[in-house]
Amino acid sequence: MAMKMKTTILVLAALLLLQVCSYQADSRSLQEESMIVRHEQWMAQHGRSYKDIEEKAKRFSIFKNNVEYIDAVNNAGTRTYKLGVNKFADLTNEEFRATSNGYKQAPFPRSCKATFMYENVSAIPSSMDWRSKGAVTPIKDQGQCGCCWAFSTVAATEGINQISTGKLVSLSEQELVDCDTSGEDQGCEGGLMDDAFNFIVRNHGLTTESNYPYQGVDATCNKKKSSNGAVTITGCEDVPENSESGLLKAVANQPISVAIDASGQDFQFYSSGVFTGSCGTGLDHGVTAVGYGTADDGTKYWLVKNSWGTSWGENGYIRMQRDVSAKEGLCGIAMEASYPTAN
Repeated sequence: MAMKMKTTILVLAALLLLQVCSYQADSRSLQEESMIVRHEQWMAQHGRSYKDIEEKAKRFSIFKNNVEYIDAVNNAGTRTYKLGVNKFADLTNEEFRATSNGYKQAPFPRSCKATFMYENVSAIPSSMDWRSKGAVTPIKDQGQCGCCWAFSTVAATEGINQISTGKLVSLSEQELVDCDTSGEDQGCEGGLMDDAFNFIVRNHGLTTESNYPYQGVDATCNKKKSSNGAVTITGCEDVPENSESGLLKAVANQPISVAIDASGQDFQFYSSGVFTGSCGTGLDHGVTAVGYGTADDGTKYWLVKNSWGTSWGENGYIRMQRDVSAKEGLCGIAMEASYPTAN
């Protein structure tokens, strides 16, 4: 009797184990199917197609890994920001960095003036948003051209022009990509905002977006269009290095070009909230600080305009933590800031 009972128990245990294994296999299969559906939906949303089955399989694997990371971060709920499955979801972090940035760290000395016109500013508002003051054009998209430096330069120039004249004019990044070969500026291969500001001065202005529209590739300079300087600046100045207080004084008065380390995976998939993620000071991306403020939980932030389209971040913007312990600022935002000057 005891032997029969023991045999029965072993058989039941084996059946239970088979059921568990079968359930786990079914669960994995369902998860895989769900991920395939998510990938197909994502491809349709972003107009993505692949050259063959092998490329699609490779991209699906990358997509799956990225989505699992994004879901894990969001489900943990330990960060002050959320990640999202955006247009970069089928790219490895290495591929993302190679195609979406393009800032070259500035040589010393830098090419804008070391004087700082806002040094003695004392009346600083508790918050600022240059969008609400009409000094910021809609979000643009650099695509797969590493010319973030041109978008940052243009955004700051558009801002000071609106502040000076009352007119918001969308200016041409493509003119800088094609025609500015000064210093470190090399079109889609990267560049510096300081050098671009100085080009605008030498070129007697920058033409409009409509006159010289963005193509997202290196092209031959159209000198006829480039000679049409719709907006001019008188020069540029550098914000004192490693000074968030200096940057605050500057942003209180106009949109400011800043360089940041945007290489991290959390930055790649940032969706909303105040970004407090891990990042270094290997500056590789030019953006524009267009304001600052304080979140509901008391976290101070910089309001930053990016050039990756409206599907990234908060409709193309990111709020980055302000007043951090590191003198360089989060992601090095206070290291190499500069701005154009106007009459």
